[in-house]
Amino acid sequence: MNRIDDTIAFVPVRIAVLAVSDTRGLAQDKSGDLLVQRLTDAGHKLAARHILRDDRSAIADQLRAWCADPGVDVIITTGGTGLTGRDVTVEAHREVYEKEIDAFGTVFTMISMQKIGTSAVQSRATGGVASGTYLFALPGSSGACRDAWDEILRWQLDIRHRPCNFVEIMPRLDEHLRRK
Repeated sequence: MNRIDDTIAFVPVRIAVLAVSDTRGLAQDKSGDLLVQRLTDAGHKLAARHILRDDRSAIADQLRAWCADPGVDVIITTGGTGLTGRDVTVEAHREVYEKEIDAFGTVFTMISMQKIGTSAVQSRATGGVASGTYLFALPGSSGACRDAWDEILRWQLDIRHRPCNFVEIMPRLDEHLRRK
């Protein structure tokens, strides 16, 4: 159930989008285009957009760089979440995470099951937090990105969503780094 409390002012977040692909460039990145359109239509800001090959260390380095950038609140990657040898995005994400958002993958799978049946087991969509930044790894298909945005991220990245959302706890994500 998705409920918006219109008495609360919308807070735009700054989102970076990274496509992971050995075969596509930005001109062919339909999933990235879809995410950029949806996040800007929702009132959020595109903080950055890149495309990288399926290289675990390059992906992890980019994630770390964006986590260190105060102009990025959320990172969404597309591609590299499957089961083949070149699919290393999930491993790169988990190398960076301080905390994994276990239920993100579970909820994504539940939504995918309604659309693609048992083929949903082949996705390893994941979410986590590092350095006060949210990170989400989505499959590379535009359908999967649409489902993840429309059914999960759209709501959780809206501070007006009740009973709770990711945005309202953003100021506390890195509180452990401030305590000494």
